[in-house]
Amino acid sequence: MECQECHQRPATVHLTQVVNGQKTEIHVCEQCAKENGYMNYGEENFSLNDLLSGLFHSEGPSPFKGQSPQTYPKKETLKCPNCGLTYNEFARIGKFGCAVCYETFDDRLNPILRRVHSGNTRHDGKIPKREGGNLHLKKEIEEYKINLRQLIEQEEFEEAAKCRDKIRSLENELHQDEGGEE
Repeated sequence: MECQECHQRPATVHLTQVVNGQKTEIHVCEQCAKENGYMNYGEENFSLNDLLSGLFHSEGPSPFKGQSPQTYPKKETLKCPNCGLTYNEFARIGKFGCAVCYETFDDRLNPILRRVHSGNTRHDGKIPKREGGNLHLKKEIEEYKINLRQLIEQEEFEEAAKCRDKIRSLENELHQDEGGEE
């Protein structure tokens, strides 16, 4: 396939963009891609930070000729009330300025986290048994309480009673481990 720009060299850069269900493809040689701004990074300037910020950055100018950022609807720029960091700055550098940024940009973080973490947005972590102490019991009790609520909603009262008894048993065990008396 030959370059769609110069029609002299083979096309080695292939760009595809889908906007509102409309697919646009461009096939150009590397030289024309650099000249027309289709390639933003040279090999020597590309960093891991650029890659990660690319995951965060879902808005901005199109790499396709003839399309400008004005074709996209303008969105209000989010800004952290504490440190003043904007969402665009966060997307560019890939780091937050403070803890309040997590709350400010919360609605835009879940899609990013799903992409980065294979669909997960919650991290439960692991607790070593010898170091966790009663945390394992507390976690197990919380899981049983969730299960109990579901059983009650489904009107499975016999299973709910068994679950309730298990919760009481674990809470007694937890109370004894913490040095309490019954």
